[in-house]
Amino acid sequence: MTADESESQSARDPDNSDGAKAASESDGTETRSAEPDAGQPDAAPTEASTDEVKSTRGPKSVSVSVRGLILGGLIVALVVATSVMGWLYVDARHQLSARDTQSANNARAEKIALDYAVNAATMNYKDLQGWKVKLIAGTSPELSKKLSEAGTSMEQVLVPLQWSSGAQPLVAKVRSSAGGVYVVDSFVSVQTKTVQAPDALQSTATYSTTIDSNNNWQITDVGGIGSAMGPK
Repeated sequence: MTADESESQSARDPDNSDGAKAASESDGTETRSAEPDAGQPDAAPTEASTDEVKSTRGPKSVSVSVRGLILGGLIVALVVATSVMGWLYVDARHQLSARDTQSANNARAEKIALDYAVNAATMNYKDLQGWKVKLIAGTSPELSKKLSEAGTSMEQVLVPLQWSSGAQPLVAKVRSSAGGVYVVDSFVSVQTKTVQAPDALQSTATYSTTIDSNNNWQITDVGGIGSAMGPK
């Protein structure tokens, strides 16, 4: 077929020419749409990477949770330890305070008892009234009455002997204490002169004194008053 015939054929069949173009365009479209299929396998690695990230993050989340539990436990232990230490501190302070109070009370009772022992052992037949005043000083009303009667009875011995004695404190020690009542043993050194022994004779007098701190630290009982009259 000659060129002229081909052109005539094309002119007569315009539809055929358009169909060829459409077919060509369709082939191109199919080719382009098929190209993304070549990259399709890339979707699998992406999903695999996501799984790897998830699997990697999983243990980290558990690790943080365990760390949090450990930290919480440490905080609780610290709070408990602090509370215990605080309680022990307060209890220790209370014990020390109670011990200091008891020590101070013992010292006060010992001083009262020792001072009384010195006054009771110091007497002069020329001034027995002054001695009797000291003998009942700081005592309860009941004991004061008893000591006054005892002093009057002792005058009958002291005056004829021309008794004169002086005393120096040695030591006093709380023997017992209960309910604020203290029993104290006191010791004093006594130098005594009498008509029978003009040279001073040394002796040790012992007194047992009961003191009630609940009753203004009054002396409620005394033993050993006669011990100061050992040597004659």
